[in-house]
Amino acid sequence: MGSPVHNLTSRAKGNAVAVSASPKRHSRHLLSNTLFRYYFLFSILALCLVLGLVILFIGKTALLLFGQISPLDFFFSFNWTPEEEAFGAAAFIVNTLSLTALTLLIAVPVSVGMAVLCAEIAPKWMKNFIRPVLDLLVGIPSIVYGYLGLTVLLPFLRRASGEGLGDGLLAAALVLALMVLPTICRISDDAIVSVPRKYRDAAYALGSTRLQVIFRVVLPAAKRGIISAVILGMTRAVGETMAVVMVIGNTPQLAKTLFTPSSVLTSNIVMQISNVEFDSTWNYALHMMAFLLLLISFMLILVIRILGRKRREV
Repeated sequence: MGSPVHNLTSRAKGNAVAVSASPKRHSRHLLSNTLFRYYFLFSILALCLVLGLVILFIGKTALLLFGQISPLDFFFSFNWTPEEEAFGAAAFIVNTLSLTALTLLIAVPVSVGMAVLCAEIAPKWMKNFIRPVLDLLVGIPSIVYGYLGLTVLLPFLRRASGEGLGDGLLAAALVLALMVLPTICRISDDAIVSVPRKYRDAAYALGSTRLQVIFRVVLPAAKRGIISAVILGMTRAVGETMAVVMVIGNTPQLAKTLFTPSSVLTSNIVMQISNVEFDSTWNYALHMMAFLLLLISFMLILVIRILGRKRREV
């Protein structure tokens, strides 16, 4: 053992080294924090710049359309025959809205029901199985869903309905419902799980059954989160392209039945954009369709942000 004087001397030297090293570490941390802050700021500004350029390019090209035809002819005419200079997009707009509504009509009840099952009813082993499967379904490329719809769903619909083709809104809605179901289910599941336990305990203390607690307490409390999940699913359904192209029929006409081959905004764009000249009315009309989809997506995202802000305030 060393003498007390020796120990004190060694400790003093160690403290001196630590004090001298501390400003260096502090300066390194300060430099790294500054670099990361500017890096993240640059990333945000670059993202905003790219988004702004996309909006500017599509919007500028799309608005050139109204120098060739009137907005009334574009939005309210059902006649889409570009070879005859007729660019009415009403059929595509109506088909897009109809497809989205039918998709949500199929997907929302199933998705919310599965979310309630995972959050409130299923045992732990079932939850641990269902949730990873839903996460896996979210990551499957849309072309895979479209191929399954083309090879499995369409032959089934032909046999079940007696139709010659089976293409149309129903086939596209079923494929899209399968695609948006995991998104709606997982977000709704998170919203239901986030409902405070005290709400359930208070309802049970008043003599409520499990179903009464779920439908009268839990789901109303998670309503904003479920609505956000539905809107996110709607955003994906509106903007989906490849899966829809493979099963809807791609015919520029209004879908009068569920089995009428038709086309929506996304499928019409992807089928025709490569065959037109850039400086043509036809190209401007396709860009206007893309601009409409962009505006719809922005409005839906804005609604989600408003709902999320209100949810945090509650």
